Amino acid sequence: MTDSRMALRAEALESLLTEKGLVDADRIDETISFYNERVGPMNGAQVVARAWRDADFKARLLADGTAAIDEFGFSGGQVDKLVVVENTPGTHNVVVCTLCSCYPWAVLGLPPRWYKDPAYRSRVVREPRAVLKEFGTAIPGDTTVQVWDSSAEIRYMVLPAMPLSWAGQSHDILASKVSRDSMIGVQVLLD
Repeated sequence: MTDSRMALRAEALESLLTEKGLVDADRIDETISFYNERVGPMNGAQVVARAWRDADFKARLLADGTAAIDEFGFSGGQVDKLVVVENTPGTHNVVVCTLCSCYPWAVLGLPPRWYKDPAYRSRVVREPRAVLKEFGTAIPGDTTVQVWDSSAEIRYMVLPAMPLSWAGQSHDILASKVSRDSMIGVQVLLD
């Protein structure tokens, strides 16, 4: 289904539910604004950019992700226990939730559809290199691929490796280059 058809269906559904008094249109707008402006991958990108530019923060983030991101004051939940794992030249990390779709909403926003798909959830554990390749991410044979299984108790986020050519760029520019998929681990950031 095309995006325009989905948008029309959503608009029709919202109109019908509002007309019947089941939902408040202003509340829907507030919720959409909340997830577009205060919860989402732009939060995680801020965390990543800070870790790239501040070695002390990076150390705190890797030691206790929950405590480190607390200073940002993010809302949106699902980060009661956040573990951040770092991509290095020898290790590439990828996140999944094999049971359902546990996901750190406050830093990554709403989970993508593919993250919740049973095929992704089962295959990335069994054959992570093949799944990553389907995302366009080829991992060198001498690099270990580590799969992290999020749960109701622990959520994971990947600290992607920063391309060397990005060194010296401002925090805001770095944050603008970080993708949600790189923080899940299905994408590698390239120059």
